[in-house]
Amino acid sequence: MIQPVYLAPDHPAYPAGLRESAIAAPAPTLTTIGNLGILQKPTLALFCSVKCPGDLILKTYDLSQSLRDAGVPVIGGFHSPMEKECLLLLMRGTQPIIQCPARSLEGMRLSPQQKEAIEVGRLLLLSPFPAKQKRATAAQAEVRNRVVGAISSSVFIAYAAPDSKTEAFAQELVTQYKALLTFESPNTN
Repeated sequence: MIQPVYLAPDHPAYPAGLRESAIAAPAPTLTTIGNLGILQKPTLALFCSVKCPGDLILKTYDLSQSLRDAGVPVIGGFHSPMEKECLLLLMRGTQPIIQCPARSLEGMRLSPQQKEAIEVGRLLLLSPFPAKQKRATAAQAEVRNRVVGAISSSVFIAYAAPDSKTEAFAQELVTQYKALLTFESPNTN
């Protein structure tokens, strides 16, 4: 197992956006595995509600391929079905990725693709949760999303279902003046 590195808010590699953000206050200690240099790059956060309309699924696949081909660094929890598919597409590229599970990194099983991406310096696993939190919960997913939003330079939401936690999070991001992007579609507001 690759040894984690712990970043307190005063660590030089700690993401400035997270240290200064009201979205994820107070700034948590982070557990990381992988290339800390990725934290210094401007990243695009990727979010999507669990259910996603068909037209937006196709657009999101195309966007993920374009981001991969352009080498755009992407950050996310990659937990919803659409987000998982995006991660699979992104892992086929060479661009930096920050993956933030809604649980601790302690005891987390890594896929061969994750291990390889960590070894070549293009994947950073990051968690704001202590070792005892080994299972993801809805509350931890909300905390994780705030951390991802604070670290990212801009946020792309493929789809936020009406009255969903993703929609509430999008509204919270807007109040924090975070650049928020989505597709133009009859299914988005």
